[in-house]
Amino acid sequence: MSEDIRIVDVTAENVEREGFFCCKSKVKSPGYRQKLAWLKGRFAEGLRLKILYQGKRSFAFIEYIPGASTWRAIDAPDYMVIHCLWVVGSGKQQGFASRLLDLCLADAQASGLAGVAALASRGVWLTDTRFFQRQGFDVVAQVPPAYDLVVRKFRAAPDPAFPADWDARLAALGPGLVVVRSGQCPYLDDATAAALEAAAELNVPARVVEFASGAEARREAPCPFGVAALVYNGKLLTHAPQLKKDVIALLQANGAAPG
Repeated sequence: MSEDIRIVDVTAENVEREGFFCCKSKVKSPGYRQKLAWLKGRFAEGLRLKILYQGKRSFAFIEYIPGASTWRAIDAPDYMVIHCLWVVGSGKQQGFASRLLDLCLADAQASGLAGVAALASRGVWLTDTRFFQRQGFDVVAQVPPAYDLVVRKFRAAPDPAFPADWDARLAALGPGLVVVRSGQCPYLDDATAAALEAAAELNVPARVVEFASGAEARREAPCPFGVAALVYNGKLLTHAPQLKKDVIALLQANGAAPG
């Protein structure tokens, strides 16, 4: 690949023009419009969004926010928290993620924060833990089976932490299928519809819980991802958007059957 790299800083002033990387071919879809509205409410809270282009094509983006306003279910008020760091297609293995991460680290230092934290995993829908470890991050907490809390510190400070009440959060959602969501991810609109259709096909009671603020997500989310989850009878099934057939498989694997 030739160099020809540019990185666009997306702001409240240019987001309508620049977009936000995801669902860029579906700008009229409900999911896209929800994410756009969500972003407009977050820029005032310190959210930063940067998109990396090579030539005319976008290959990667990073979204991060001060920990006091994060939508991940972690306690990290002294840190910048990365929400998303994605690289797609032939942009992988080109150092694009490292370039974007360096900008986040610089912003966190300039803001006087103690470091940068992120939720990572070796599964889907989250940046791989091993990438962060190669960039000097340490794993400071884990929630089985999939979640790692990673941090790179600039100075001494208390570690970021996960909540300790996951069981109570799951139980509070009650029976049936509960679709936890927010406007943070544009793919959640279709995923919510797919989950509700799957529940209806199996005659499983279902409802949607939508978080309207980062504080609500930090306080009530049933898993570290914060902004999305499928919970069935008090058990976390997944945080990643699923197709209808996959939701049906998850429900059946956990005891649901056509009524």
